[in-house]
Amino acid sequence: MKSIRELYRIGTGPSSSHTMGPRKAAERFLAKHPEAKSFEVILYGSLAATGKGHMTDVAILDVLQPHAPVEILWKPHIFYPFHPNGMTFCSKDANGKKTDEWTVFSVGGGALAEEGEDQSATPDVYQMNTMSQILYWCEHSGRSYWEYVEQCEGPEIWDFLSEVWATMKEAVHRGLDAEGVLPGPLNLRRKASSYYIRAKGYKDSLRSRGLVFAYALAVSEENASGGKIVTAPTCGACGVVPAVLYHLQRSREFSDARILRALATAGLVGNIVKHNASISGAEAGCQAEVGVACSMASAAASQLFGGSPAQIEYSAEMGLEHHLGMTCDPVCGLVQIPCIERNAYAAARALDANIYSAFTDGHHRVSFDKVVEVMKQTGHDLPSLYKETSEGGLAKNYTQMD
Repeated sequence: MKSIRELYRIGTGPSSSHTMGPRKAAERFLAKHPEAKSFEVILYGSLAATGKGHMTDVAILDVLQPHAPVEILWKPHIFYPFHPNGMTFCSKDANGKKTDEWTVFSVGGGALAEEGEDQSATPDVYQMNTMSQILYWCEHSGRSYWEYVEQCEGPEIWDFLSEVWATMKEAVHRGLDAEGVLPGPLNLRRKASSYYIRAKGYKDSLRSRGLVFAYALAVSEENASGGKIVTAPTCGACGVVPAVLYHLQRSREFSDARILRALATAGLVGNIVKHNASISGAEAGCQAEVGVACSMASAAASQLFGGSPAQIEYSAEMGLEHHLGMTCDPVCGLVQIPCIERNAYAAARALDANIYSAFTDGHHRVSFDKVVEVMKQTGHDLPSLYKETSEGGLAKNYTQMD
Protein backbone atom coordinates (compact mmCIF):
# COMPACT_ATOMS: atom_id res chain seq x y z
CA MET A 1 0.00 0.00 0.00
CA LYS A 2 0.99 3.59 -0.61
CA SER A 3 1.55 6.25 2.03
CA ILE A 4 -1.46 7.78 3.75
CA ARG A 5 -0.07 11.06 2.40
CA GLU A 6 -1.79 10.03 -0.84
CA LEU A 7 -5.10 9.53 0.99
CA TYR A 8 -5.11 12.76 3.02
CA ARG A 9 -4.68 15.44 0.35
CA ILE A 10 -5.00 19.11 1.19
CA GLY A 11 -6.75 21.04 -1.58
CA THR A 12 -9.89 22.84 -2.67
CA GLY A 13 -13.36 21.38 -3.22
CA PRO A 14 -15.88 20.48 -4.29
CA SER A 15 -14.64 17.13 -5.65
CA SER A 16 -11.38 15.25 -5.36
CA SER A 17 -12.05 13.19 -8.48
CA HIS A 18 -13.81 15.88 -10.54
CA THR A 19 -11.93 19.01 -9.43
CA MET A 20 -8.62 18.21 -7.74
CA GLY A 21 -7.67 15.40 -10.15
CA PRO A 22 -8.41 17.32 -13.39
CA ARG A 23 -6.63 20.41 -12.04
CA LYS A 24 -3.54 18.34 -11.30
CA ALA A 25 -3.72 16.71 -14.76
CA ALA A 26 -3.97 20.13 -16.42
CA GLU A 27 -0.93 21.35 -14.47
CA ARG A 28 1.13 18.35 -15.57
CA PHE A 29 0.13 18.68 -19.21
CA LEU A 30 0.87 22.40 -19.22
CA ALA A 31 4.29 21.79 -17.68
CA LYS A 32 5.00 19.34 -20.50
CA HIS A 33 3.71 21.70 -23.24
CA PRO A 34 4.27 25.33 -22.29
CA GLU A 35 4.79 26.12 -26.00
CA ALA A 36 1.25 25.08 -27.03
CA LYS A 37 -0.83 27.71 -28.86
CA SER A 38 -4.15 26.08 -27.89
CA PHE A 39 -5.52 23.12 -25.97
CA GLU A 40 -8.38 20.69 -26.41
CA VAL A 41 -9.66 18.70 -23.44
CA ILE A 42 -12.14 15.84 -23.83
CA LEU A 43 -14.00 14.66 -20.73
CA TYR A 44 -15.57 11.20 -20.66
CA GLY A 45 -18.07 9.20 -18.62
CA SER A 46 -18.85 10.37 -15.11
CA LEU A 47 -16.32 13.18 -15.40
CA ALA A 48 -18.37 14.64 -18.25
CA ALA A 49 -21.80 13.78 -16.84
CA THR A 50 -21.38 15.75 -13.61
CA GLY A 51 -18.31 17.82 -14.43
CA LYS A 52 -20.11 21.15 -14.78
CA GLY A 53 -21.72 20.84 -11.37
CA HIS A 54 -18.39 19.76 -9.88
CA MET A 55 -16.58 22.69 -11.58
CA THR A 56 -14.31 20.38 -13.59
CA ASP A 57 -14.20 22.86 -16.46
CA VAL A 58 -13.39 25.71 -14.10
CA ALA A 59 -10.47 23.77 -12.59
CA ILE A 60 -9.02 23.00 -16.03
CA LEU A 61 -9.58 26.48 -17.44
CA ASP A 62 -7.99 28.11 -14.39
CA VAL A 63 -4.76 26.28 -15.23
CA LEU A 64 -4.67 26.28 -19.04
CA GLN A 65 -6.56 29.37 -20.19
CA PRO A 66 -4.03 31.96 -18.91
CA HIS A 67 -1.50 30.38 -21.32
CA ALA A 68 -3.58 29.56 -24.42
CA PRO A 69 -7.19 29.18 -25.63
CA VAL A 70 -8.93 26.02 -24.42
CA GLU A 71 -11.79 24.02 -25.91
CA ILE A 72 -13.54 21.51 -23.65
CA LEU A 73 -15.59 18.69 -25.17
CA TRP A 74 -18.11 16.75 -23.07
CA LYS A 75 -18.71 13.06 -23.88
CA PRO A 76 -20.70 11.62 -20.94
CA HIS A 77 -21.75 8.43 -22.73
CA ILE A 78 -18.23 7.24 -23.52
CA PHE A 79 -16.85 5.11 -20.69
CA TYR A 80 -13.34 3.72 -20.75
CA PRO A 81 -13.03 0.24 -19.17
CA PHE A 82 -10.14 1.36 -16.98
CA HIS A 83 -12.13 3.95 -15.02
CA PRO A 84 -15.26 6.12 -15.54
CA ASN A 85 -13.35 9.38 -14.99
CA GLY A 86 -11.36 9.60 -18.20
CA MET A 87 -9.99 12.72 -19.89
CA THR A 88 -7.80 13.42 -22.90
CA PHE A 89 -5.57 16.49 -23.15
CA CYS A 90 -4.43 17.66 -26.59
CA SER A 91 -1.86 20.35 -27.38
CA LYS A 92 -1.93 22.20 -30.70
CA ASP A 93 0.43 24.47 -32.64
CA ALA A 94 -0.32 27.84 -34.25
CA ASN A 95 -1.95 26.08 -37.22
CA GLY A 96 -4.26 24.08 -35.01
CA LYS A 97 -2.34 20.87 -35.66
CA LYS A 98 -2.26 18.42 -32.77
CA THR A 99 1.25 18.08 -31.31
CA ASP A 100 0.58 15.69 -28.43
CA GLU A 101 -2.21 13.78 -26.72
CA TRP A 102 -2.48 12.37 -23.21
CA THR A 103 -5.30 10.25 -21.79
CA VAL A 104 -5.39 10.02 -18.01
CA PHE A 105 -7.91 9.03 -15.36
CA SER A 106 -8.94 10.69 -12.12
CA VAL A 107 -9.29 7.61 -9.94
CA GLY A 108 -10.54 9.15 -6.68
CA GLY A 109 -9.11 11.11 -3.79
CA GLY A 110 -7.33 13.48 -6.18
CA ALA A 111 -5.11 10.72 -7.58
CA LEU A 112 -4.31 10.25 -11.27
CA ALA A 113 -3.53 7.06 -13.18
CA GLU A 114 -2.84 6.07 -16.76
CA GLU A 115 -4.30 2.86 -18.09
CA GLY A 116 -2.26 -0.08 -16.89
CA GLU A 117 0.20 2.00 -14.92
CA ASP A 118 0.21 4.89 -12.47
CA GLN A 119 3.09 7.04 -13.73
CA SER A 120 3.10 9.19 -10.59
CA ALA A 121 3.01 6.29 -8.14
CA THR A 122 5.26 6.45 -5.13
CA PRO A 123 6.81 3.27 -3.73
CA ASP A 124 4.75 1.01 -1.49
CA VAL A 125 5.42 1.73 2.17
CA TYR A 126 3.15 -0.89 3.78
CA GLN A 127 4.02 -4.58 3.47
CA MET A 128 0.66 -5.67 4.87
CA ASN A 129 -2.44 -4.50 3.03
CA THR A 130 -5.39 -6.24 4.68
CA MET A 131 -6.99 -5.54 8.03
CA SER A 132 -6.72 -9.19 9.11
CA GLN A 133 -2.95 -9.16 8.62
CA ILE A 134 -2.52 -5.91 10.52
CA LEU A 135 -4.92 -7.01 13.29
CA TYR A 136 -2.88 -10.21 13.74
CA TRP A 137 0.28 -8.13 13.96
CA CYS A 138 -1.29 -5.81 16.56
CA GLU A 139 -2.54 -8.66 18.75
CA HIS A 140 0.77 -10.53 18.66
CA SER A 141 3.05 -7.53 19.07
CA GLY A 142 0.98 -5.69 21.68
CA ARG A 143 0.95 -2.59 19.49
CA SER A 144 -1.84 -0.56 17.91
CA TYR A 145 -2.69 0.41 14.36
CA TRP A 146 -1.15 3.85 14.61
CA GLU A 147 2.14 2.27 15.67
CA TYR A 148 2.12 0.24 12.46
CA VAL A 149 1.59 3.48 10.54
CA GLU A 150 4.54 5.08 12.31
CA GLN A 151 6.70 2.01 11.70
CA CYS A 152 5.98 2.10 7.96
CA GLU A 153 5.82 5.86 7.36
CA GLY A 154 8.56 7.01 9.74
CA PRO A 155 8.30 9.59 12.56
CA GLU A 156 7.99 12.44 10.05
CA ILE A 157 4.40 11.33 9.40
CA TRP A 158 3.37 13.18 12.56
CA ASP A 159 4.38 16.55 11.09
CA PHE A 160 2.26 15.77 8.04
CA LEU A 161 -0.73 14.68 10.11
CA SER A 162 -0.35 17.81 12.23
CA GLU A 163 -0.82 19.89 9.06
CA VAL A 164 -3.80 17.73 8.09
CA TRP A 165 -5.42 18.23 11.48
CA ALA A 166 -4.82 22.00 11.42
CA THR A 167 -6.44 22.21 7.97
CA MET A 168 -9.43 20.16 9.13
CA LYS A 169 -9.99 22.39 12.16
CA GLU A 170 -9.72 25.54 10.06
CA ALA A 171 -12.40 24.18 7.73
CA VAL A 172 -14.68 23.55 10.71
CA HIS A 173 -14.14 27.09 12.02
CA ARG A 174 -14.72 28.74 8.63
CA GLY A 175 -17.81 26.65 8.01
CA LEU A 176 -19.35 27.52 11.37
CA ASP A 177 -18.84 31.23 10.76
CA ALA A 178 -20.05 31.28 7.16
CA GLU A 179 -23.64 32.03 6.20
CA GLY A 180 -25.54 32.53 2.98
CA VAL A 181 -26.20 30.40 -0.09
CA LEU A 182 -23.90 27.80 -1.62
CA PRO A 183 -22.87 28.31 -5.27
CA GLY A 184 -24.97 26.63 -7.96
CA PRO A 185 -28.57 26.49 -9.20
CA LEU A 186 -29.98 24.75 -6.10
CA ASN A 187 -29.75 27.95 -4.00
CA LEU A 188 -29.01 25.77 -0.98
CA ARG A 189 -28.54 27.74 2.23
CA ARG A 190 -25.68 26.94 4.58
CA LYS A 191 -26.93 25.24 7.75
CA ALA A 192 -23.84 24.67 9.90
CA SER A 193 -24.03 27.91 11.87
CA SER A 194 -27.73 27.51 12.72
CA TYR A 195 -27.24 23.84 13.73
CA TYR A 196 -24.36 24.90 15.97
CA ILE A 197 -26.41 27.61 17.68
CA ARG A 198 -29.45 25.36 18.13
CA ALA A 199 -27.36 22.49 19.48
CA LYS A 200 -26.09 24.75 22.26
CA GLY A 201 -29.67 25.05 23.52
CA TYR A 202 -30.03 21.32 24.19
CA LYS A 203 -28.54 19.21 26.93
CA ASP A 204 -26.28 16.17 26.95
CA SER A 205 -26.94 13.66 24.16
CA LEU A 206 -29.02 15.93 21.94
CA ARG A 207 -26.44 18.69 22.20
CA SER A 208 -23.69 16.20 21.38
CA ARG A 209 -25.47 14.91 18.31
CA GLY A 210 -26.37 18.41 17.13
CA LEU A 211 -22.77 19.59 17.43
CA VAL A 212 -21.52 16.61 15.43
CA PHE A 213 -24.05 17.48 12.73
CA ALA A 214 -22.91 21.12 12.78
CA TYR A 215 -19.20 20.26 12.44
CA ALA A 216 -19.82 17.85 9.55
CA LEU A 217 -22.06 20.37 7.80
CA ALA A 218 -19.44 23.09 8.30
CA VAL A 219 -16.68 21.18 6.51
CA SER A 220 -18.96 19.81 3.79
CA GLU A 221 -20.36 23.27 3.07
CA GLU A 222 -16.84 24.64 2.85
CA ASN A 223 -16.07 21.93 0.34
CA ALA A 224 -19.22 22.69 -1.68
CA SER A 225 -18.16 26.33 -1.91
CA GLY A 226 -14.69 25.45 -3.17
CA GLY A 227 -12.95 25.99 0.17
CA LYS A 228 -9.74 24.42 1.45
CA ILE A 229 -10.31 20.95 2.91
CA VAL A 230 -8.63 17.56 3.36
CA THR A 231 -9.74 14.51 1.41
CA ALA A 232 -10.78 11.91 3.97
CA PRO A 233 -10.89 9.88 1.83
CA THR A 234 -12.45 12.25 -0.76
CA CYS A 235 -13.76 15.80 -1.02
CA GLY A 236 -17.36 14.61 -1.14
CA ALA A 237 -16.90 12.79 2.17
CA CYS A 238 -14.49 15.25 3.77
CA GLY A 239 -16.80 16.29 6.64
CA VAL A 240 -17.08 12.98 8.48
CA VAL A 241 -13.63 12.42 10.01
CA PRO A 242 -12.98 16.05 11.08
CA ALA A 243 -16.49 16.29 12.60
CA VAL A 244 -15.97 13.24 14.79
CA LEU A 245 -12.43 14.13 15.86
CA TYR A 246 -13.18 17.82 16.44
CA HIS A 247 -16.22 16.96 18.55
CA LEU A 248 -14.37 14.39 20.63
CA GLN A 249 -11.41 16.68 21.24
CA ARG A 250 -13.63 19.55 22.37
CA SER A 251 -15.98 17.44 24.48
CA ARG A 252 -13.46 14.98 25.96
CA GLU A 253 -10.32 17.14 25.91
CA PHE A 254 -8.21 14.64 23.99
CA SER A 255 -4.70 15.94 23.31
CA ASP A 256 -3.50 16.75 19.81
CA ALA A 257 -1.09 13.81 20.04
CA ARG A 258 -3.97 11.39 20.58
CA ILE A 259 -5.98 12.98 17.79
CA LEU A 260 -3.05 12.54 15.39
CA ARG A 261 -2.81 8.85 16.34
CA ALA A 262 -6.52 8.50 15.64
CA LEU A 263 -5.96 10.19 12.27
CA ALA A 264 -3.21 7.68 11.52
CA THR A 265 -5.55 4.79 12.34
CA ALA A 266 -8.32 6.31 10.21
CA GLY A 267 -5.88 6.79 7.35
CA LEU A 268 -4.81 3.16 7.56
CA VAL A 269 -8.45 2.04 7.32
CA GLY A 270 -9.08 4.26 4.30
CA ASN A 271 -5.85 3.07 2.71
CA ILE A 272 -6.89 -0.57 2.99
CA VAL A 273 -10.13 0.16 1.16
CA LYS A 274 -8.37 2.27 -1.46
CA HIS A 275 -5.83 -0.49 -2.11
CA ASN A 276 -8.25 -3.42 -2.19
CA ALA A 277 -11.39 -1.81 -3.61
CA SER A 278 -12.06 1.88 -4.38
CA ILE A 279 -12.73 5.28 -2.83
CA SER A 280 -14.22 6.66 -6.04
CA GLY A 281 -17.94 7.41 -6.24
CA ALA A 282 -17.76 7.14 -10.03
CA GLU A 283 -16.40 3.62 -9.69
CA ALA A 284 -18.30 2.20 -6.71
CA GLY A 285 -20.98 4.67 -5.62
CA CYS A 286 -21.23 6.71 -2.45
CA GLN A 287 -20.48 3.64 -0.33
CA ALA A 288 -16.89 4.15 -1.45
CA GLU A 289 -16.86 7.76 -0.28
CA VAL A 290 -19.19 8.44 2.66
CA GLY A 291 -19.18 4.75 3.63
CA VAL A 292 -15.38 4.65 3.81
CA ALA A 293 -15.28 8.00 5.62
CA CYS A 294 -17.67 6.60 8.24
CA SER A 295 -15.48 3.53 8.60
CA MET A 296 -12.39 5.70 9.08
CA ALA A 297 -14.11 7.88 11.68
CA SER A 298 -15.51 4.81 13.48
CA ALA A 299 -12.04 3.34 13.86
CA ALA A 300 -10.62 6.68 15.01
CA ALA A 301 -13.32 7.09 17.66
CA SER A 302 -12.83 3.54 18.91
CA GLN A 303 -9.12 4.10 19.32
CA LEU A 304 -9.62 7.38 21.18
CA PHE A 305 -11.87 5.61 23.68
CA GLY A 306 -9.34 2.86 24.30
CA GLY A 307 -10.74 0.17 22.03
CA SER A 308 -8.71 -2.98 21.55
CA PRO A 309 -7.40 -3.77 18.05
CA ALA A 310 -10.34 -6.16 17.61
CA GLN A 311 -12.87 -3.56 18.75
CA ILE A 312 -11.35 -0.96 16.41
CA GLU A 313 -11.61 -3.42 13.52
CA TYR A 314 -15.23 -4.14 14.44
CA SER A 315 -16.06 -0.46 14.63
CA ALA A 316 -14.53 0.13 11.19
CA GLU A 317 -16.39 -2.88 9.80
CA MET A 318 -19.76 -1.57 10.98
CA GLY A 319 -19.06 1.90 9.64
CA LEU A 320 -18.64 0.48 6.15
CA GLU A 321 -21.06 -2.46 6.25
CA HIS A 322 -24.08 -0.30 6.95
CA HIS A 323 -23.38 1.90 3.94
CA LEU A 324 -23.17 -0.99 1.48
CA GLY A 325 -25.07 -0.26 -1.72
CA MET A 326 -25.27 3.49 -1.19
CA THR A 327 -25.60 5.16 -4.57
CA CYS A 328 -23.87 8.30 -5.77
CA ASP A 329 -26.62 10.45 -7.29
CA PRO A 330 -25.74 14.14 -6.85
CA VAL A 331 -28.61 16.45 -7.77
CA CYS A 332 -27.65 18.78 -10.62
CA GLY A 333 -24.17 17.27 -10.49
CA LEU A 334 -23.37 19.35 -7.39
CA VAL A 335 -21.67 18.05 -4.25
CA GLN A 336 -24.59 19.33 -2.17
CA ILE A 337 -27.74 17.16 -2.24
CA PRO A 338 -27.59 14.52 -0.80
CA CYS A 339 -23.85 14.71 -0.14
CA ILE A 340 -23.78 17.31 2.64
CA GLU A 341 -26.48 15.67 4.78
CA ARG A 342 -24.85 12.28 4.23
CA ASN A 343 -21.67 13.58 5.83
CA ALA A 344 -23.60 14.64 8.93
CA TYR A 345 -25.45 11.32 9.23
CA ALA A 346 -22.26 9.32 8.68
CA ALA A 347 -20.47 11.24 11.44
CA ALA A 348 -23.26 10.32 13.86
CA ARG A 349 -23.17 6.71 12.66
CA ALA A 350 -19.44 6.57 13.30
CA LEU A 351 -19.97 7.48 16.94
CA ASP A 352 -22.71 4.84 17.18
CA ALA A 353 -20.41 2.20 15.67
CA ASN A 354 -17.82 3.00 18.33
CA ILE A 355 -20.39 2.66 21.12
CA TYR A 356 -21.68 -0.62 19.71
CA SER A 357 -18.21 -2.14 19.41
CA ALA A 358 -17.31 -0.95 22.91
CA PHE A 359 -20.09 -3.17 24.31
CA THR A 360 -18.46 -6.22 22.71
CA ASP A 361 -15.13 -8.02 23.02
CA GLY A 362 -14.46 -7.25 19.37
CA HIS A 363 -15.27 -10.69 18.05
CA HIS A 364 -17.87 -10.89 15.29
CA ARG A 365 -18.77 -12.94 12.21
CA VAL A 366 -18.09 -10.66 9.22
CA SER A 367 -14.57 -9.27 8.90
CA PHE A 368 -13.67 -5.80 7.69
CA ASP A 369 -11.81 -7.35 4.74
CA LYS A 370 -14.94 -9.27 3.72
CA VAL A 371 -16.99 -6.07 3.74
CA VAL A 372 -14.36 -4.35 1.58
CA GLU A 373 -14.56 -7.25 -0.87
CA VAL A 374 -18.37 -7.04 -0.92
CA MET A 375 -18.26 -3.27 -1.37
CA LYS A 376 -16.03 -3.67 -4.41
CA GLN A 377 -18.35 -6.24 -5.99
CA THR A 378 -21.42 -4.17 -5.14
CA GLY A 379 -19.82 -1.18 -6.81
CA HIS A 380 -19.18 -3.19 -9.95
CA ASP A 381 -22.80 -4.40 -9.95
CA LEU A 382 -24.31 -0.92 -9.62
CA PRO A 383 -25.52 0.51 -12.95
CA SER A 384 -23.60 3.57 -14.14
CA LEU A 385 -26.59 5.86 -13.54
CA TYR A 386 -25.99 5.35 -9.79
CA LYS A 387 -22.28 6.14 -9.94
CA GLU A 388 -21.83 9.91 -10.09
CA THR A 389 -23.55 10.50 -13.42
CA SER A 390 -26.64 12.30 -12.04
CA GLU A 391 -28.79 10.16 -14.35
CA GLY A 392 -30.62 8.16 -11.68
CA GLY A 393 -31.75 8.05 -8.07
CA LEU A 394 -32.36 11.36 -6.34
CA ALA A 395 -30.86 13.26 -9.27
CA LYS A 396 -33.40 11.97 -11.80
CA ASN A 397 -36.18 14.43 -12.62
CA TYR A 398 -35.35 16.52 -9.54
CA THR A 399 -37.91 19.16 -8.59
CA GLN A 400 -37.72 21.35 -5.52
CA MET A 401 -40.37 20.90 -2.80
CA ASP A 402 -42.93 23.70 -2.56
